[in-house]
Amino acid sequence: MYASMLLFHSRELAMSGGKHLLLLAVFMVLARCQQKPAVSVSPILKDIFCGDFIYLNCNNASSSEVKWYFNDNELTQTNPDLTWTIAAASSFHSGNYQCEHKGQKSDKLTIKVLEYVPRATLTIMAGFPVMPHGTAVNLQLENEDGDLKGWRCWVYRRAEKRQNRIMLRLVSKSIVFQTKPLSVPETIFWCTDKAEDIRSNQVIIKTSEQDIFLEMDPLPAMIGQSLTMRCIVWGTDRISKTVFYKDNTVITNTIGSMHVITNVTESSKGEYKCNATYTHVARTAGPPYCKVSDTQKVSVHVPPVTAVLHESNYLSCSCPKCGSDASFHWYQKDTQSWVAMGHHSAHFTPSKSGTYACRAVWNSKMSLLSNSSMYKANNSNVIVGLVSFILVFLLACLVVCYLYYKRRRTTGPLYEDVGLRLKDRGDDKYETLQTGHGAQRDAEYDTIHSEATGREKKGGEYEALKKDEMKEVYHTLGKEGAAGGEGGYEALKKEGMKEGVYHTLGTEGAAGGGGGYEALKKEGMKEGVYHTLGTEGAAGGEGGYKALKKEGMKEGVYHTLGTEGAGEKEAKAEEKKTEP
Repeated sequence: MYASMLLFHSRELAMSGGKHLLLLAVFMVLARCQQKPAVSVSPILKDIFCGDFIYLNCNNASSSEVKWYFNDNELTQTNPDLTWTIAAASSFHSGNYQCEHKGQKSDKLTIKVLEYVPRATLTIMAGFPVMPHGTAVNLQLENEDGDLKGWRCWVYRRAEKRQNRIMLRLVSKSIVFQTKPLSVPETIFWCTDKAEDIRSNQVIIKTSEQDIFLEMDPLPAMIGQSLTMRCIVWGTDRISKTVFYKDNTVITNTIGSMHVITNVTESSKGEYKCNATYTHVARTAGPPYCKVSDTQKVSVHVPPVTAVLHESNYLSCSCPKCGSDASFHWYQKDTQSWVAMGHHSAHFTPSKSGTYACRAVWNSKMSLLSNSSMYKANNSNVIVGLVSFILVFLLACLVVCYLYYKRRRTTGPLYEDVGLRLKDRGDDKYETLQTGHGAQRDAEYDTIHSEATGREKKGGEYEALKKDEMKEVYHTLGKEGAAGGEGGYEALKKEGMKEGVYHTLGTEGAAGGGGGYEALKKEGMKEGVYHTLGTEGAAGGEGGYKALKKEGMKEGVYHTLGTEGAGEKEAKAEEKKTEP
């Protein structure tokens, strides 16, 4: 309506000439003042997660006389402002917001705070949440399950009221980049993919003109968690005493520089600062310094959806508020950080002992990390697995051996058991070897020649002993190279021998009878003759040996072996024939 009236009057002024241009300007100002206020959000985010820092702006308002409403209830504010700040978004911040300027309310702006955390992670790699004016920090961006190709990072400075994009080339799963020098009191950083569907958490960096800073965790405090505050002096760590304040009231006076709130509650919100007493290394005399930091505002929020870890024989992860479409990721603590294990299942059995945690994950969001568990790996599982493997391997070997043996047996027996049979022929007793099937000769024994059959026979070789022609004759071997009867051997006839005769060998090189030996007669044995063998090279009867005649012996011929080089008479055997 105001626009149509302005257009009508503009036409009239144009028709009436330039003398009415002043009235046109007045109507334009009036129309602007009559515009309806509107609420907007800065920085511009597609989704708002727990812990996000956002500003609500009342547009089309010309002064600070602004009232704010949340779900039709007026919000209490100490100083009316065009901006309403939500320093740490929580689920209870979800709802409808309006601003009112000079009695006119804006349309409702609905905000929904997701009870999760963003999918990617942005952290301070080098620096602190509060830095000296004009310095910079290093930020690290990580995307656990994907690369950062096409991602970009953003910066919002409230003092400049604008949102800029940081030009980066992001191609891997992690990247570290340095910010520009910080020149405004507060700067917000975050990163998104190309479509801005997936993003990281925010990192807020503040600046100070002081040499002393009150530092806290870079992420907002959560109810039920702990919050660590530390007083830092730029250029030295020689702080002897620190006093911490909340809302200008002393809360602790401690030696050192640290204060910990073990359990954050709603009442932990407020403005904090510290007063440190310190010296520099180069200062050798004079009193120490004592300075107070700038005030830092602490905002708390309700924890987002959190996964729950259960431990039994294995680890299991659940998330009662997450729904059924979540996957679960596992992490192991490495010093002070959590390292992704790459295991995406509700159940997990670690192979080694350590501290583990899990979380529920979706494409663009995830739950808070679960409670941690000190898991001790069961080495018996590894032993049982190893023993099982060995048993299976041995069983497989047995099966292979059995199949091989069975296959060999199907071609016919290669070996047969040889039976023993006792054969009695008077005093002649010996055992015969039973041949297998297919033997062509009965009880015949052959020797294996070293060369092929049919070649000329040479001395020193062995021939088959034919049973049909063998008449119980035993031969003795003489020394190699002897001449005549001396070097050869003579048969020992067995005919008529009732008992065995045993011979002993003399030692090599002995002289005379001393070099030989005498037979050891067996006590009580009435039969049998024992012979002694003279030493090699002895003369006459000393070099040979003589038979010890056996009384009453009627059968058998016994021969003596002459030594190498002995005389013909001494070398010949003496023979005694028994009466028929």
